[in-house]
Amino acid sequence: MSGQREVGYAGMWAPPEEDPRLATAAAPEGELATIREYLSHYRLTLGMKCEGLSAEQLATRSVPPSTMSLLGLIRHMAGVEHHWFHRTLQNNLDTPRLYWSAQERDLDFDGAVADPDVVRDAFEAWRAQIAAADAWLDSPVDLSAVTVLDDGERVGVRDILIHMIEEYARHCGHADLLRECIDGRTGQ
Repeated sequence: MSGQREVGYAGMWAPPEEDPRLATAAAPEGELATIREYLSHYRLTLGMKCEGLSAEQLATRSVPPSTMSLLGLIRHMAGVEHHWFHRTLQNNLDTPRLYWSAQERDLDFDGAVADPDVVRDAFEAWRAQIAAADAWLDSPVDLSAVTVLDDGERVGVRDILIHMIEEYARHCGHADLLRECIDGRTGQ
């Protein structure tokens, strides 16, 4: 890092005319549309925080002993998307989880190494899981429906979708700090 902060465009990450998060002109109508808008916004934000970085920068860890890195966040969110949308909401609980094992629960972060193949795999997996989740969201979604978790606990579809927003929002905050530590860039 150069030692100086590079503040974005009037506090924004990108100029407003180039920010894909501002592409929709009208406010979403209805609960599901609102949930999808927030989820899309945070997905785009996480991706934007990773743009223009090398494999080494993406794999740069935060503060020891933490294993958190931008690349680890991408791998983690690929796994989160897969777990909730594919495994849980579509009742595919027998499908192995992405970047996770019972023996190594932090595989998503521990395996986030500065290797271009690992970076490519992580972003491909993340984008594929987002596309699959969006395809599921394009089907008729009953926000009041209930599904079953690995441990047999019952949870509402609405709760899962709100949890996804919360998960992204929290990790976008982490991404803000990680990116600032890497090259000083800040902004929304």
